Amino acid sequence: MAQNTSLVFTLNDGRSIPAIGLGTWQSKPNEVRDSVKFALEHGYRHIDTALNYGNEKEVGEGIRSSGVPRENIWVTTKLDNPWHQRVAEGFQKSLHDLNIGYIDLFLIHFPCSTDPNDPTMHLPDWDFVKTWQEMQKLLDTGKVKSIGVSNFQIRHLEKLLSDPSCKIVPAVNQIELHPSNPSPKLLDYCMSKGIHCTAYSCLGGTIGSPINNSGPLLEEPAILELAKSKGKSPQQIVLMWGLKRGTSIIPKSVTPSRIEQNFGLDGWTLRPEEVASISAIKSRFKVVQDGWMPIRVFFGDDE
Repeated sequence: MAQNTSLVFTLNDGRSIPAIGLGTWQSKPNEVRDSVKFALEHGYRHIDTALNYGNEKEVGEGIRSSGVPRENIWVTTKLDNPWHQRVAEGFQKSLHDLNIGYIDLFLIHFPCSTDPNDPTMHLPDWDFVKTWQEMQKLLDTGKVKSIGVSNFQIRHLEKLLSDPSCKIVPAVNQIELHPSNPSPKLLDYCMSKGIHCTAYSCLGGTIGSPINNSGPLLEEPAILELAKSKGKSPQQIVLMWGLKRGTSIIPKSVTPSRIEQNFGLDGWTLRPEEVASISAIKSRFKVVQDGWMPIRVFFGDDE
């Protein structure tokens, strides 16, 4: 039986991203450091953060205190919306705060160039194509190994890839993916362009969060039936579904038992018909919305 915890996906730049990572969004102060350290001590080799999360310093502390060699850890972070005109500075801030020598994957967090002086405004003379021009230059620094995007829809990718200034195809598009937001058109489009997809909110959201939505995904009969028959948690079933779709997954947790459980994906699998039964779930909801940004970035046309 495949050892899924050691599974990697090869990116279009030849580098290998670990299939299972730890998400750190919406973790409280001090929780992040401990959860990152615990995850690395228990086998995780992929940590995801972002400038926007405000926890890069703690993430770096957790990495350094884990005892795991830096070269064995994949670290992803992201450029925040108000930094699109200052890519080099935004990258340097993340590099400084993480304090881990280099960054494995640096992403444009959203295709939205927010005015740093007014969060209700989009910069009139700047968009993500210009941001990507600056992102490409970062590779020459040797301090970032791969670059990519996050929350890009098909229309965004088409605009970027068709621009003459786009010399490097994004290695990754990190997007919300779970059985109630499967986005098959977007996933297929990325695969056709050689862009790997990492699934965030892969467990369907955070219940009770004041910022994002959540749905009854883990109560779906198809998921509960499989969980019971295999002796696994509903969360493990959903995570395996994500792996079987060819996406890396970054479930977030700060609870040691759940961090361990989410990594318990070795020695079992889902058959094609079981994957199909989960994909047939009809409920639809989106965890991350775009109402807090000055422009729309989600259009609901990726299903």
